[in-house]
Amino acid sequence: MTAPAPARRKRTFGVYIGRFEPPHQAHLLVMLEALQSVQKLIVVIGSARAARNIKNPFTADERQELIVAMLRDAGVPRARLLFVHVRDYFYNEALWLSEVQGGVAGHTRGSTDIALIGHIKDESSYYLRSFPAWEFIPTHVVSPLSATDVRTAYFENRLHDVQEMVPASIHAFLDRFRAGPEFQELQTEYDYLRRYRAAWKDAPFPPIFVTTDAVVVKSGHVLLVRRGGLPGRGRLAMPGGFLEQDEPLLTGCIREVHEETGLGAGLDLAAHLRAQAVFDYPSRSLRGRTVTHAFHFDLGLGQLPRLSGGSDASEALWVPLNDALGQPEQFFEDHHAIVEHFVMRG
Repeated sequence: MTAPAPARRKRTFGVYIGRFEPPHQAHLLVMLEALQSVQKLIVVIGSARAARNIKNPFTADERQELIVAMLRDAGVPRARLLFVHVRDYFYNEALWLSEVQGGVAGHTRGSTDIALIGHIKDESSYYLRSFPAWEFIPTHVVSPLSATDVRTAYFENRLHDVQEMVPASIHAFLDRFRAGPEFQELQTEYDYLRRYRAAWKDAPFPPIFVTTDAVVVKSGHVLLVRRGGLPGRGRLAMPGGFLEQDEPLLTGCIREVHEETGLGAGLDLAAHLRAQAVFDYPSRSLRGRTVTHAFHFDLGLGQLPRLSGGSDASEALWVPLNDALGQPEQFFEDHHAIVEHFVMRG
């Protein structure tokens, strides 16, 4: 008779990476399975410090509390859970990897007994190949369920479907959240974006929109606008907008700056151009594929020019660079990343 194989020892740490917007039944099953193989589970929560929108409706703190609650209900002690919150770095993968590694290292304190938990289902799982120093443990949980399905059902008021997809504690939170002002604004944005995309559904090819944006700096401040309409109402953004049929990119950018901020009268903005770059992260805009050409203008030192909000902006303002760079959760789409791109390069 063959002796049974010895039980495999538990690794000290397991790492599970996701956005959990929101956590659902499949997430719970993966975590419970992982906790059979590791002593402590480090949950890396992505899209931290992002502005609320229909793709990122919940803060990292809220998602952490939800994960703790659903695992507590499943009998998992809080002491077995550790958390890392990681920002999105759309245009700098190395920074994202560094933030994940640094956050995990803060918990493991030099231990190399680390396993990465996950399931390689498609190209969106590429990050599972990005940590070769950690042993990879594939999950046996295979489910078609995704957080996108949950959000769609949630914003389309298919409440029974939502209940089927999430643990009880998550469902209770979603019910409470529906009663608040944040949900009402998100619901309005969801309906707006659904109509927006429907208007293009009969185009012979999927549309690709072209926009221009301006990063204008002066005396340690950056020129920003507060969006007056959907999507992203109330969020900070660079002055910019869609390119018109008969204008070059730089001309369109300068026009948008003048229309949205009042800056430009008597000022040769083009003479202050320092750099330009294309930002084309495929899902950077919930409206559809949108490629923006951003221009960096440096107006030097001196008194800040007066501004006046207009066009699509409810307000135009000069924001100290330290304040702007320190508040990614206040920005529309990837605008913080674009400002950061130019400003950090001087």
